[in-house]
This record gives sequence, structure tokens and C-alpha cells, in this order.
Amino acid sequence: MKDQQQINDAIRDREVRVVSESGEQLGIMPATRALQLAESQNLDLVKIAPTAKPPVCKIMDFGKFRFEQSRREKEARKNQKTVELKEIRLSVGIDKHDFDTKANHALRFLEAGHKVKVSIRFRGREMAHANLANGTMAEFAAACAEIASVERAAKLEGRQMLMFLAPKVKQ
Repeated sequence: MKDQQQINDAIRDREVRVVSESGEQLGIMPATRALQLAESQNLDLVKIAPTAKPPVCKIMDFGKFRFEQSRREKEARKNQKTVELKEIRLSVGIDKHDFDTKANHALRFLEAGHKVKVSIRFRGREMAHANLANGTMAEFAAACAEIASVERAAKLEGRQMLMFLAPKVKQ
């Protein structure tokens, strides 16, 4: 739960340091007097530094303050870039056209700023041909080399080989 700020009557301290809406120091005074001062201006008394000695309270419009704060948080979330991990599955005996199609999908994902996980799942006797899968992975990395860098080289993990590609950082 977010820590709640104490406002108006919830402030139980005997003395508080008061700051006006414009930011000027009004000094240390009893909390009741500070609350009267805030109410005379039709504003709220908000405790902004509860750990200070004495606690610091500011006279402000709390509703407006909360609205501005939520708007800033929303703006910050909007500007965040989430990187998704997209997966491309290949097979040991993939044909040229299928390979090109998968490479084009990967390039589209990389251009959108996503990371790409390339996997080859071995079925049955295909485990004996891990060297062919290494060649396929190297060829795939070369096909995407223009806009991607290999984040983690192809590595056999159980019955599948994995490789991770990340978009190159633009200068």
C-alpha cells in the first residue's frame, strides 16, 4: 500500500514547520494555528516531511497536488519502453523459403525493438545432427546481423538449441 500523506486534522504533532504554497518559510508554529492558516486560504495542510524535527507541513491544494502527481506517474509509464521477447522456432531440416520467412519475421520483431529467441527443437534421431543445427543458427544470425547482435550464442539445452538476438543500439 502506498504511504498515505497526513492532511488537515490527521496531523497530530504539537508543533510543525510550515511552508506556504509559494514555498516561503512561515516558521515553526502549533499545528492548530497552521491548520487555521491553511483553512483561511481555502487550502489544505499537508505533512510532506514527517521524519523531520519538527515535521514539515505545506499549505497547498491537496486535490490538485494528487491530480498532478497521478498525471506525472501516467506520463512516466507512457514513456517507458517495454521490451518483449519474441520466439522464432526453426527445425534442423528447414527449407530455404521457410528459413527466409522466419528471418523476415525476426527482422520485423527486431526493428520494433523486441528481443528474439531463436530455438530449434530436436525430435527423435535429430539429436545426432546438432552440427547441422549449429550451421542453421549461424546462418540465421548472419541473416539478421544488419540490425541485430547475438546476445547469447547458440547453445544446446536438453533437446533444444537456443540463441538470443537483440536489436543493435542506434548511434
